Amino acid sequence: MSPRVVAVVPAFDAEASVSEVVRGLVQVFPPDGAPRVLVVDDGSTDGTSRAAEEAGALVVRHPQNRGKGAALRTGFERAARMSARMAVTVDADGQHRAEDARRLAEHDAPPEALVLGVRDLVRDGAPKPNRFSNGISNFFLSRFSGLPLADTQCGLRRYPLPRALALGGSANGYAYEAEMVLLAARAKIPIVEVPVRAFYPPEHLRVTHFDSVKDPARIVFHVVRTVLAPPPRP
Repeated sequence: MSPRVVAVVPAFDAEASVSEVVRGLVQVFPPDGAPRVLVVDDGSTDGTSRAAEEAGALVVRHPQNRGKGAALRTGFERAARMSARMAVTVDADGQHRAEDARRLAEHDAPPEALVLGVRDLVRDGAPKPNRFSNGISNFFLSRFSGLPLADTQCGLRRYPLPRALALGGSANGYAYEAEMVLLAARAKIPIVEVPVRAFYPPEHLRVTHFDSVKDPARIVFHVVRTVLAPPPRP
C-alpha cells in the first residue's frame, strides 16, 4: 500500500485564490475516509477559512498571523496525526498546479526523501525581485548544503513525515523552507528535485506577502545560523 499523503496549504488572507487551489487539490487528493487537503489559515482577516472549507478542505486556524513556517509546522503536526507519511505543500496563491502536486506525491523518490519542486522562473514569468531573491537563496543553500540546488524558494514540495518534524526547524517565516533544506542535508535525507510549472498573474493582480528585500535577508540569516548551530544529539 502506498504511504498516505496529505496536501498542506499555508494561507494568509487568501480568500480570492484559496477556493480554486483547494478544488484542484481535492480532485487529485480525494478523501480516503478522511480529508486529504488541509489548509492552515494563518490568522487571516478575510474569508480564507470559509472559502477553503466550502471548497472541501479541512481547515486549522491560527488565531493570529505567525508566519509561513509556523503554518507549515502546524500542518505537518496535524497531517501526522491523520496518519500521513508524506505532506505535499502547496501555496495558496494559485501559483502551483494540482497535477504537479500529484506528480510530487507519486514520484518514485523514496518516501523518506525531501522532494523539491523546481520552477523555470524566466519561462514562467516570475517578477525580477523574485528571481533575484531566489538566486541569493540558491547560492547560499547550495554553498552550505554541498548540493547544487536549483530552486530553494519553491513552496511546492514533498516532506517526509514525521521525519520533517523531527528535524526541528524553528523559523516562523519564509526562512523555514530554507532551514529545512539545510537540516535535511545535514541529516543525510535524500533531496530530490522535480521540474514543475508555475503561474504568475499579471502584476496588477498579484497578491504576495513575500518582501523581496527583507525576506531574503531573513533567509540568509537563518541559513548562517543553522550552519553554525551544533548538530542535534542522536
